[in-house]
Amino acid sequence: MTPDRTAAAPSARAAAFLAGSHLGTLTTLRPDGSPHVTAVRFTWDPDAGLARVLTVASSRKVRNVAHSGAGRVALCQVAGLRWITLEGTATVSDDPARVGDGVRAYLGRYQSPPPAPPDRVVIEIAVDRILSLNL
Repeated sequence: MTPDRTAAAPSARAAAFLAGSHLGTLTTLRPDGSPHVTAVRFTWDPDAGLARVLTVASSRKVRNVAHSGAGRVALCQVAGLRWITLEGTATVSDDPARVGDGVRAYLGRYQSPPPAPPDRVVIEIAVDRILSLNL
């Protein structure tokens, strides 16, 4: 395993891995402290040090983040024997500009538009720790 990297500075190989179109898992904590893990599509903005997940306001992951205030989350991407985990503080926004940033990044990464439910929000993760293996 590579050492922790801080301030959202992945290695060049890790950055290339994050640029792929893989799915990830987002882990948040329920109000009782138990983990909630869900598969997600996400984007990584290296300039801002932000990972973004588009979702709906009523989702369990959004409720978990809202319950914890600005709680810690982990976002993990795995492909074969390679993996990377982005850890940081999550916030939820329904601000059209911030959701729009998430949509544009999603289009760039996945080459297709995300679902557009009326209550779409973006979970933004200010990444402060990066763990990886074989990257």
